[in-house]
Amino acid sequence: MIVVRDLIYEYPNARALNGISLEVRPKTITALVGPNGAGKTTLLRCLAALETPYSGDVLIEGQNTRDEPRRIHERLGYLPDFFGLYDDLSVRRCLLYAARSRGLSEGDALVAVERAAARVQLSDRLDQKAGELSRGLRQRLAIGQSIVHEPGVLLLDEPAAGLDPQARRDLSGLLLALRDQGMTLVVSSHILAELEDYCSEMIIIDHGLVSGGGSIAVRAEEKRQLLIVLAKQAEGLPGFLATRSDVAVVEADTIHARIEFAGDLAARAALLRALVEAQFDVAGFSESGKSLEDLYFAQTRGNA
Repeated sequence: MIVVRDLIYEYPNARALNGISLEVRPKTITALVGPNGAGKTTLLRCLAALETPYSGDVLIEGQNTRDEPRRIHERLGYLPDFFGLYDDLSVRRCLLYAARSRGLSEGDALVAVERAAARVQLSDRLDQKAGELSRGLRQRLAIGQSIVHEPGVLLLDEPAAGLDPQARRDLSGLLLALRDQGMTLVVSSHILAELEDYCSEMIIIDHGLVSGGGSIAVRAEEKRQLLIVLAKQAEGLPGFLATRSDVAVVEADTIHARIEFAGDLAARAALLRALVEAQFDVAGFSESGKSLEDLYFAQTRGNA
């Protein structure tokens, strides 16, 4: 869906991107993270066909941003960190302008406006001027403008800035719904805990490079379980688990065992019952997965 090859971008006094190569799989939500000044916004603008790189290529749905920037704009949505709205226009006119500027016909644009307003919960504000909206509502309108034309790829730079807790939760639900409808999303944010709610992959940009060489699966350990038993019984635990065909021990120490277990809830309950019947005092049995913050610092610790 998105392919970047040896991308280099230079400002007059600095190189912002230093030979970046990466791929974003279709129908995923990828977190773009990294320290301030790492090159995240520059990368997003190159993906959005708004900046021409010094060298390298960016392919969006198979089209090169150098060759077909206008066509890419019709199939791509982009919300910058600092966005502008026409304050004297109503919410309806702002969305209509965004739809028409992306090539939608008048009839299709009118339908798209209603749909986008409903998605960002602005249906009751369609006749209100953009300049009269609060900071959070302006953010919602900007997101609505970026999705009004039903893009195949959506790029969001700090989309939750200025949103209250409920609006952030609503945003998470919206992004997941857009992904489920076939959209590919790349979201840049400094709030790692928030990204964890909806992102399945993470790309870390640091000093103009991709840390680790590519994307990192955020939810690769979703089906792993953390099993905790009393220390006096831990030595016998690996042997017991080895007798079960549905369990694979990933790692273990004096009281912990992290296992891969693909069974459903009923199978999980049966495994727990078998452990208890085998006289293991189980102190904990839960899903095990590293947080986005843990993955980020594990990957960047060597670069600090």
